[in-house]
Amino acid sequence: MIETILVATDGSNAAAAAEMAAIDLARVLGARLRGLTVIDARLRLALGAPEGVPAFPGLDALDGFLKARAEAVVRAFEARARAAGVVASGESAEGRPDDCILESGDSADLLVIGREGQSAALPSGLPGSVTDAVLRKARRCVLVVPAGASCEGPILLAFDGSAGARLAATRAVELARRLGAVAHLFVDSKDKDRSKLRFDEVRRLLGELPGPGTEISSTLGRPDAKIVESAESLRCGFVVMGAFGRNRMSDHFLGSNAAAVVRTSSRPVLLAR
Repeated sequence: MIETILVATDGSNAAAAAEMAAIDLARVLGARLRGLTVIDARLRLALGAPEGVPAFPGLDALDGFLKARAEAVVRAFEARARAAGVVASGESAEGRPDDCILESGDSADLLVIGREGQSAALPSGLPGSVTDAVLRKARRCVLVVPAGASCEGPILLAFDGSAGARLAATRAVELARRLGAVAHLFVDSKDKDRSKLRFDEVRRLLGELPGPGTEISSTLGRPDAKIVESAESLRCGFVVMGAFGRNRMSDHFLGSNAAAVVRTSSRPVLLAR
């Protein structure tokens, strides 16, 4: 059950879309909503200097600006939530952004984050350095919201028969029922017989939902491109799919399809864990 939602915000356009998606979901689901903005401690470290070397002369002024900006971002988030009829609490933290978001997100059922934030203009990994790090290491479900996107509309469940996909089906059922949304189904399989078995399995997992939904199979072409195309043509509010696995260094990694869908989808993507 999604009872608590944490949205990460930094005042950027992508963060504004993430805020509104989180606010809308909190209102419909009756979930508790928190907002978090992080003052990136790495910026101050980068402007420092070793002993004997002149440091950036405006560090104190910079600290004051960053704290004032963080407070303004928090107040603006709380005001947006109030305007939508949602009571929300906001807070700021200082440190490495992905670490702060993950630490705070451990007490939430769903993490909501924009696809690109303020760091989007900097050379970094896709879909954005902070978002990418959160997606790799999160232990909770994460909803990634592109700039300008909305969660209004039906759900597209992408199912490949994996354990992560079964968890995604559970989330899709919960959301479809509580949102009163139609759930469309995308089955990833190049083999027609295996595709039929997966459709049978996921129909059992979905049970009775508002519908009927459309059923699509990826017997031809790249699954990630077909998922993105299907979500667009069906005007979906968001895609639900599994994120799975651990590498030997104990960091999570995304499946290749999940990473590609998050990077290219114009619709929000919920990665289930």
